[in-house]
Amino acid sequence: MLRNTGRGGAFTRIEWPTVGLIALCYGVWFAAGFWIWPVSPVSALAIMSITVALQSSLMHEVLHGHPTRNAVINEALISLPIGLVWPYRRFKSLHLRHHHDERLTDPFDDPESFYQALWQYRRLPKILRLILRVNNVLLARVVLGPILGVAGLVWTDLRSIFAGNSKVGFAWVLHGVLIIPVIGIVVMLFEIPLWLYLLVPVWVGHGIISIRTYAEHQWSETPDGRTIIVERSILGFLFLNNNLHFVHHDLPGVPWYQLPSVYWNKREEWQRRNGGYVYPNYLALLAKFGLRAKEPVVHPQWRRVIEQRFIFLPEGHGQDGMEGANMRPVAESQRD
Repeated sequence: MLRNTGRGGAFTRIEWPTVGLIALCYGVWFAAGFWIWPVSPVSALAIMSITVALQSSLMHEVLHGHPTRNAVINEALISLPIGLVWPYRRFKSLHLRHHHDERLTDPFDDPESFYQALWQYRRLPKILRLILRVNNVLLARVVLGPILGVAGLVWTDLRSIFAGNSKVGFAWVLHGVLIIPVIGIVVMLFEIPLWLYLLVPVWVGHGIISIRTYAEHQWSETPDGRTIIVERSILGFLFLNNNLHFVHHDLPGVPWYQLPSVYWNKREEWQRRNGGYVYPNYLALLAKFGLRAKEPVVHPQWRRVIEQRFIFLPEGHGQDGMEGANMRPVAESQRD
């Protein structure tokens, strides 16, 4: 049975390639811990790191309404959090807000922005400013990104919970319940020390994902120019083709396995629309930004001064966990 996705074309109601990949991901993770770990611990940890990264990509795929049209079924399929640190419901709520392209890169309205507001940055301790600058280097992002991302999420969500946001609180309670069997399997069945599982599969797995997220977005006057296209990569499968990120942002209803054909069929048009923010592969990004920052920490245009009026609330994308006042861009003469 087919359904039409508008610009993305038609695809099956149940996207079996995604269902199969979810089963494969969890199956390989279990096999690595149960059978490979006793005979080759290094191989097992490497394989589990890859499955943690893949499961993160699958969480992203599922929150966009794949592989079925039923959100409850989709969540159940990906509910075992082998990556431990990201509650699915928080990821879903924040990421759907991120898809409001008119506000991409905004330090407050885009939950996935790596930019800071100028006034906010000036208030930070010097050591934290340094860490944020280092974090804008690709090799450092792979190491620091997972730590800073989780720390930032926990900090803002705790503030929301203490402010009475029951939706955020429930997401964490549910996540806490779901990680219990994962920890039990890792520690009691696989007999892998929890500290080692956190240090290698969890940290390395999310570090791999940081390669993808490092340059996904940049400031541009036009929303289409804010999202990258990385044409080819051996990591493309692990990222579920989200290296073609501009295509995904434009057509989030298209499943991962159709993104390459959608892109290559109209390659020139996609590149024209995103203003040429294109790299041939991640090695090109590594060569250029492996040891130097690609972006400044402070947003080049937005949120430079405080304007206590209202906060931007993108319609239909969830509003829990938002904070701060609305800021406005200032004229060139008003900047530092």
